[in-house]
Amino acid sequence: MAVIEVLNIRGEKVSETELPDNIFNIEVKKGILHDVVKMQLACRRSGTASTKRRSDVTGSTRKLFRQKGTGRARRGNIKSPLLRGGGVVFGPHPRSYAYKLPKKVKRLALKMALSSKFQDNQLLVLDNFELPEIKTKECINVMKILKKENALIITGDLNQNLELSSRNIPHIKVLRSDGLNVYDILKYESLILLQSSVKTIEGRFDV
Repeated sequence: MAVIEVLNIRGEKVSETELPDNIFNIEVKKGILHDVVKMQLACRRSGTASTKRRSDVTGSTRKLFRQKGTGRARRGNIKSPLLRGGGVVFGPHPRSYAYKLPKKVKRLALKMALSSKFQDNQLLVLDNFELPEIKTKECINVMKILKKENALIITGDLNQNLELSSRNIPHIKVLRSDGLNVYDILKYESLILLQSSVKTIEGRFDV
C-alpha cells in the first residue's frame, strides 16, 4: 500500500495513512477516462429544440367550411399543419442525449482518476476541515496555507460550514464522497480528501 502524509488545515503533518494500491495506484488509461467523461457530459446535456404539434397550437376546433360543395380541398380546423400558424409535422422536441456504460467501466475509470491525482502528486489528505462559522474568508485563508487555488475537496459526511463557506470561491468545489465522479476529479487541478472520506471511498469499491 502507498503511504501518504496527513496534514491539518495549518499545513502541518499530523500522521500518515495508507492508500490501497488497487484504488489509488493503478495504470491510467486515457481512453477509458475519455469514454466516461463523455458519457457524464452527455447525460448532463438537455435538448432544447422544440416545436408545437397540431394539438399544442392554440386555436378553435371548428371546421372552417363544409366538407363538400365548395370546390375547395377538404379542410378541418385552423390548427391544421397545412395552414399558416398551424402545428408542425414531425418537428423537433426536447430529447435526452443520455446513454450508459457498463458499471465495471465506470468503477475502473473512477479508480484511474484517483490514481492519476496520486501519481501526479496532486492528492492531499487532511485530518479534518472544520470551520468555526460560515465564513468565506476563513476558507480562502486555509486554501492559501495549503497552496491550493484550484481544488476539489471530498468530505465523508455533511460539512455545512465548509460547503457554504466555499460556494463563492472560484475553482474550489466541495463534494461528499458519495457524489465522487470522474469528471469533477479531472476538472480540478488538485484533489483534497478528508481522512474520513478515504474509508468511505474504499468501501465504495468493496464487492
